[in-house]
Amino acid sequence: MFDISKFSGAMSQGYWNRWNEEVQNRIDRDIEANRKADGSFRIDGIPAGAEVKVEQQKSEFIFGAHIFNFDQLGSDERNAKYKALYGTLFNSATIAFYWQTLEPEEGKPRFRAEYRDTADFWNRCPEPKLQPHWRRPAVDPVVDFCLSKGIRLHGHPLVWSSNRWQVPFWLFAKIPIDALAKANFKRNPVNGTLENNDATHAVFGDMSAEEFADKYPEYAAELNAVVARRIMEIACRYGDKIDSWDVVNESATDYGNGLMVPGSRICKAWCGPMPGDYTYRGFKIAESIFPARAKLNINDYNMGDEYLNQTRDLLKRGCKIDIMGAQMHLFDPQQCLDIADGVSDNQSPASVTETFERVGKAGLPIHLSEITITAPNNDERGQAIQAVMMHNLYRLWFSLKPMMGITWWNVVDDCGAPGEPSVSGLFSRNMEPKPAYFAMNDLVNNAWKTRTCVKAGKNGEVEFRGFRGTYKLTWLDVSGKECSQEVVLH
Repeated sequence: MFDISKFSGAMSQGYWNRWNEEVQNRIDRDIEANRKADGSFRIDGIPAGAEVKVEQQKSEFIFGAHIFNFDQLGSDERNAKYKALYGTLFNSATIAFYWQTLEPEEGKPRFRAEYRDTADFWNRCPEPKLQPHWRRPAVDPVVDFCLSKGIRLHGHPLVWSSNRWQVPFWLFAKIPIDALAKANFKRNPVNGTLENNDATHAVFGDMSAEEFADKYPEYAAELNAVVARRIMEIACRYGDKIDSWDVVNESATDYGNGLMVPGSRICKAWCGPMPGDYTYRGFKIAESIFPARAKLNINDYNMGDEYLNQTRDLLKRGCKIDIMGAQMHLFDPQQCLDIADGVSDNQSPASVTETFERVGKAGLPIHLSEITITAPNNDERGQAIQAVMMHNLYRLWFSLKPMMGITWWNVVDDCGAPGEPSVSGLFSRNMEPKPAYFAMNDLVNNAWKTRTCVKAGKNGEVEFRGFRGTYKLTWLDVSGKECSQEVVLH
């Protein structure tokens, strides 16, 4: 048992005034009401009055993390510890499908592993962050690993208007040269790649989206075609293997700016040209090609009215959207210090509840698909702050009725993207666990797993209340032989 209370002194009285006993009791009541269910099962052949051991094997709730550092941690020992988390702490893995690194050359996606994707390559690599495929492992080995362990899979993302992470350079280079010549390219200081930091204004200038499409019709047609091809190609290869997809990522700002115009050929997105009405088209293409069982997600960091209104609009227009994704990144260590010192309402119980009440008005399950909590300075107090914040926020998120999953973003320190904090992991760079790991493990594998014993009824009834998920029931028959059966509590 992990005792989170020994870290409580890292937080100010102002913090605990917000996370007071009344709030904690309400969270407990909501967890009981929203995450548990009463189960009644009839078991053939079980003796009346027999003692039945009830052990939860799996949780219905998603406790996930991205798996972007698969085989990339520099030693077999670190890689083994990392992989062991999937299936124990995490029951879901988010897999990288960022277009820029998945298909660095047109028509040559990195589905299969090459030597550069192996543990041996990364173990010998002196500067892993300088490699263009750092945090972007080939897909097939990750999928095979997760399927072998029964790990739920989540693909991220299919459509995203990010020229930094998503749009491949070869696609951007298809923009006609007279328009591309205006672009303000700069070189990324970390990996030396070219970036277009002001693509929208540089490429479009004063033109509207339709004026751009009229001037460059061939490009407009090809842009729409290659985005559709990408979705279809991924669906054909992984549609029956991956459970859910971020079909469209971080598009609410474009929607809020009025850029999603039905019937348009080009969208003047915040970072550059995208297919017209790209959220709608993305979902319609995905719905047409992915299996019906695949969950199609919309995902965003924008938790304002724009996101709610966009989702409602897409649903009204007939899009299949199964889940709303949400993000919460405390990248700035000062943010966490301010919260701990009681001078900030950021991520307070009241603000979190208000946010998800608003997002929940769409009527869809919510997956908190990306979260970051930084350990300020990564010293003793900083790690304690991270652990306490993680513990309280996980409990609150877990208690909310529409919530169906929480996914931690960077598991290991110093393994995030450029600009993300190096001290937001659950483990050190050497895979040494931090207090936040022990706090999370205690919740996931202790507090939120049901283990009990009950008596069988006279007609073989076995009844218990527990967290939703898969259970193993074990008892002795009349001859003293041990018997077991798996049941699912929804």
